[in-house]
Amino acid sequence: MKFDRLRLSGFKSFVDPVDLQILPGLTGVVGPNGCGKSNLLEALRWVMGETSYKSMRGAGMEDVIFSGTTGRPSRNNAEVSLLLDNHDKSAPPEFNDEENVEVTRRIERDAGSAYRINGRDVRAKDVQLLFADASTGARSPALVKQGQIGELINAKPEARRKILEEAAGISGLHTRRHDAELRLRGAESNLE
Repeated sequence: MKFDRLRLSGFKSFVDPVDLQILPGLTGVVGPNGCGKSNLLEALRWVMGETSYKSMRGAGMEDVIFSGTTGRPSRNNAEVSLLLDNHDKSAPPEFNDEENVEVTRRIERDAGSAYRINGRDVRAKDVQLLFADASTGARSPALVKQGQIGELINAKPEARRKILEEAAGISGLHTRRHDAELRLRGAESNLE
């Protein structure tokens, strides 16, 4: 799967709908301070299932919704969609009958977030597993934010291992193993 398009509406500084094409190869986002570079990276991480509002530079998850300016009123919702090109059928098996996979996350004030994959309502965990199985995700080493290189150099071995596991595409296996162990424990207690 390859990133193809990122659509934002009401997300942080992107109050109006924006549709960005992501071309193959290395993509860098450059521009002056305050133009929204970090917000683009956060939009990618958010649509891929980021759950930590602190890593989104907010006091709560609703802080991703455009809060208004003196000239523009605040919004009541934000939506980000990520269109993935799956022509090479590299998505997890349940999505390989699709040429494209579209993941959408929407948040409304006082109502929380909702996720969709190809128009179907799904759980946050389903989105996170989709990206974990594809060797990417909200915490992917491919998404390098400001200051992250220095953090990696100074990281403890366990943190480096997590980064390598995500890059190798095995982080989703840990989640699936944990879920299977919980089901096994539940079955064992039912047998007793």
